Amino acid sequence: MKVADKEIQEPIAKKSPVELEKHGDVRVDNYFWMRERENPEVLDYLARENQYNEQMTAHTKQLQEDLFQEMKGRIKEDDSSVPYKLNGYWYITRYESGKDYPIYSRKKESLDAPEELLFDVNEMAKGFDYYKLGGLNVSPDNKLCAFAVDTISRRKYTIQIKNLETGEILPVKIKTTTGGSTWANDNSTLFYARKDDETLRSDKIYKHRLGTDPKKDEMVFFEEDETFHTYVYKSKSEKYLVIGSSSTLTTEYRFLDADHPDGDFQIVQPRIRGMEYSISHYEDHFYILTNKDGATNFKLMKTPVTATGQENWVDVIPHQEDVLLEDIDLFQEFLVVSERSDGLNKIRVSRWDGTESYFLPFDNETYTAYTSTNPDFDTPLLRYTYNSLGTPTQVVDFNMKTKEKDVKKEQEVLGGKFNKDNYVSERIWATAKDGTKVPMTLVHRKGLKKDGKNPVLQYAYGSYGSTIDPYFSTVRLSLLDRGFIFVLAHIRGGEYLGRQWYEDGKLLKKMNTFTDFVDCSKHLIQEKYTSPEHLYASGGSAGGLLMGVVANIAPQLYNGIIASVPFVDVVTTMLDESIPLTTGEYDEWGNPNFPEYYHYMKSYSPYDNVVSQDYPNILVTTGLHDSQVQYWEPAKWVAKLRELKTDKNKLLFHTNMEAGHGGASGRFEALREVAEEYAFLLDLEGIDH
Repeated sequence: MKVADKEIQEPIAKKSPVELEKHGDVRVDNYFWMRERENPEVLDYLARENQYNEQMTAHTKQLQEDLFQEMKGRIKEDDSSVPYKLNGYWYITRYESGKDYPIYSRKKESLDAPEELLFDVNEMAKGFDYYKLGGLNVSPDNKLCAFAVDTISRRKYTIQIKNLETGEILPVKIKTTTGGSTWANDNSTLFYARKDDETLRSDKIYKHRLGTDPKKDEMVFFEEDETFHTYVYKSKSEKYLVIGSSSTLTTEYRFLDADHPDGDFQIVQPRIRGMEYSISHYEDHFYILTNKDGATNFKLMKTPVTATGQENWVDVIPHQEDVLLEDIDLFQEFLVVSERSDGLNKIRVSRWDGTESYFLPFDNETYTAYTSTNPDFDTPLLRYTYNSLGTPTQVVDFNMKTKEKDVKKEQEVLGGKFNKDNYVSERIWATAKDGTKVPMTLVHRKGLKKDGKNPVLQYAYGSYGSTIDPYFSTVRLSLLDRGFIFVLAHIRGGEYLGRQWYEDGKLLKKMNTFTDFVDCSKHLIQEKYTSPEHLYASGGSAGGLLMGVVANIAPQLYNGIIASVPFVDVVTTMLDESIPLTTGEYDEWGNPNFPEYYHYMKSYSPYDNVVSQDYPNILVTTGLHDSQVQYWEPAKWVAKLRELKTDKNKLLFHTNMEAGHGGASGRFEALREVAEEYAFLLDLEGIDH
């Protein structure tokens, strides 16, 4: 590859064939050796790829810096969250100018009260390349706060406890946890979930008593099924401690009076494969969101706290074919239900006494609205968040009694150039190859010409029933203002059009996810929004799998592809039960120990299907400490692409040697990674400023 008449050598990885046999089928993996994290040859290969990436992008360094400063310049540096009230205190998260990390504080009873500093993460993060504080959990008497820290980015958190009266951090350190914890009502018993050290599955719930050695903590629950993970929390009513167990398809809950932490947890309803339910407590009942009795889009039921088995459940909101019930929020006087119909969020408010029921009014076709932090039980105020692709985020307090709306905060876009009237967002529909209509949401500057010359960035995820709603991004303005159209493809595998939309994009129907994305691309080209010379695709994690498949099956449609932390070695990973999170994924991808799933997975697995053909320009990113998708998947994929591809297009691979699945931990450092991706796109478009 030549850059400015200078020859730059592509890194060539050594080939060391390993035969992998299953069901009588043999796959030869030339790069299996890259799994050895401590092997100097592995680290050398990653370093050579990073050096090559540096050399190949040297001419864009100024553009990257300009983009970084531009994106940073839109962010209000001395920002703070809208305070929320819990148990007599107002809690606030704020940022200070020039600092990467948040500061957590609170004020007693009134926002005019003196500020109590809880945590200044900027101070705590000093000396660490990566620092993540999470799981903040204040005791019922407001005197102690449990918190959790990850300094590696493997999502293995160490729980500690701070005395909020003295400022002292207690000597206790509870390692290898999920980070989450919950206090019993005695203010001295803390429940938390531990992870398996190797698989990183959260499989055990422990009970810690203040003043005792964490090594002697009592295990109160062990989740034996390797396809499940477990967690613990307290009901919003503060009455019950709840242990949940979840797999992709099945859930189960246990509960215990929070006043009696030494009691035994009672099961709500024993697990039944394929039945999902979640519980919320109100007065004498548990309210249960469930897919019981074939309720694909879920229904709301209730059962007495004293008789929780499914034979006692009765309908509150019956199943609806065209409405997905996503969540509920319980208040003293109101039940709030978050729904989705025709892809759009709806929030319904009902009085418990049945005298009134209504929807919050939203009038856009491409908005996102969801209930926000609502820890207070006895209040008429519902806090929700609203935005769209072209409308900055608003935090709104809605009075459910008077129906008055109070916009507490609208996201500020600094820099002086943003005007939401300059942008247009719309929803369009492509027709998939099986005739299914697939929606896309897109945003662009006003005055768009459909002449096939517009650069388009098409993004999707499409797995786990996770819906990527059309949300506002100040960062994305750097593309829109340079003429890009941003497209969110709501492909099958998410739940944009209800639960069936997810069911039709998983297991033995997974190919729908990939072909939907390709059919959306074809529609954008056909309708002259863009052309293959100007179309770019992007996705991360399971969306990176999507990118890998798309690169194999439709490389001619795209000028460039960005694959972030991509899950591309599907078969090998799903056959290795020692890899973090594998066994819990069987209900999403299938279990390749069965021949039908093995061969179906192999038919789309990006790594297994790299062939000698022309590929688009590709940028691949990963983190050495990634716990969700191991770094060696993208590393092996890039090595195989280098070996087999027949084009002269760019193939760039960047490994962040300090980070994991989420990238850099600081709010500004993370922007450098986005700047790198945007510079890759703009460079391909010939835009250098």
